[in-house]
Amino acid sequence: MGILIGTFLLLMIFGVPVAVSMAGASLLFLLWSGSVPDVVIAQRMIAGVESFPLLAVPFFILAGNLMNIAGITGRIYNFAVALVGWMRGGLGQVNIIGSVVFAGMSGTAIADAAGLGTIEIKAMKDHGYETEFAVGVTAASATLGPILPPSLPFVIYGMMANVSIGSLFLAGIVPGVVLTLLMMFTVAYFARKNNWGGDVAFDWKRLAGASLEVLVVLAFPFSIWVMTQFGVSANTATLIAFAALLAVDWYFDFSAVMALMAPVILIGGMTMGWFTPTEAAVAAVIWALFLGLVRYRSMSLRTLAKATFDTIETTASVLFIVTAASVFAWLLTTTQAAQTLTDAILAVTHNKWVFLLLANLLILVVGCFIDTIAAITILVPILLPLVLKLGIDPIHFGLVMTLNLMIGLLHPPLGMVLFVLARVSKLSVERTTMAILPWLVPLFIALIVITYIPSVSMWLPDLVGGGK
Repeated sequence: MGILIGTFLLLMIFGVPVAVSMAGASLLFLLWSGSVPDVVIAQRMIAGVESFPLLAVPFFILAGNLMNIAGITGRIYNFAVALVGWMRGGLGQVNIIGSVVFAGMSGTAIADAAGLGTIEIKAMKDHGYETEFAVGVTAASATLGPILPPSLPFVIYGMMANVSIGSLFLAGIVPGVVLTLLMMFTVAYFARKNNWGGDVAFDWKRLAGASLEVLVVLAFPFSIWVMTQFGVSANTATLIAFAALLAVDWYFDFSAVMALMAPVILIGGMTMGWFTPTEAAVAAVIWALFLGLVRYRSMSLRTLAKATFDTIETTASVLFIVTAASVFAWLLTTTQAAQTLTDAILAVTHNKWVFLLLANLLILVVGCFIDTIAAITILVPILLPLVLKLGIDPIHFGLVMTLNLMIGLLHPPLGMVLFVLARVSKLSVERTTMAILPWLVPLFIALIVITYIPSVSMWLPDLVGGGK
């Protein structure tokens, strides 16, 4: 076990990519030990990606790419400006609300940072905000992507922990709202401290228009519920409500109603049992294609091809990490590393709250050095037995793990969001890191709340009955 972990860390120190480091360390360990044939590496790598839930990975990535190329991010931004741009620190609030909406369509923080973040940082700089502030709020709000459903890390965690991905999606809603409010309070604090005003004049007409779009979206599930109360079947009620929505949107030419409908369709469809989380990823792609090709007509075959090739490249990278991490995690299990760690922690404490504190520290450190997907694949087999033994709900622990790893995305040496934003904003990595530091405060407050008040995560899954 020591040789396996030591080799992995040594390869990482020499700058070898994390996936290659895990695969290489696993192969060297097998060759050294001679316990099993080296062909096991290939077998375990294939087994690691032979999973139906993993089909959600390329589809959610494709949905995010399609939303970016179809100009939907621009519509989301304009909607957020109309809704909260008049507040103190206006574009900072816009940044957060925009990420909330985008989170309902793309399950990754990097897609948010690279797509919507590019628009937001440019707009904030044009309005006189310091680049560091623009980068900090963009980085913090990007973490909402994997917390609010749908979420790519939740898909991987659900597969590894053998828990309902639908329940994980539902569990992320309330924590996502808590995170959003904490970030908005943080923007308000900086605005008051620096005496910032709004970035657009307060306009009742503009605010009423944005509020009306929200009400139209909320009216969709409400109208379905009302019709079912009068004996109309759920399927028929949905078709009627959808036809009415299309007619209203076409007549009034709303800016972002159809974009705002994405999370309603995904969460509603899973809750009603119409499709699984994996199938929801396909639904997200179909919806993005409908918006880009039919409703807004902002997508061409050239841009569609670019989004497809970008998706292939990203998916290959993600799945290579999953395959390598699967082998590494399997070796950690077979060499009794998981049992050794379990015994060591149980020797320290049998209290689940103390364990959660130790787990937070461990995951935070791991998240600074290892990619999110790889970290989940490695840590779940090690920590899940302890989680179950101490009576912690694995759904709740999934939220705790994901938020920890999102914080890791903002931090050197391997924070991917950090590097994306450094490139977008043309700041050095050092200055980008310093810009992000103040925003770790609301993230850590949210982490403490989510960790030690499980009902924040579990209220919706328990209410719905586990989420299908």
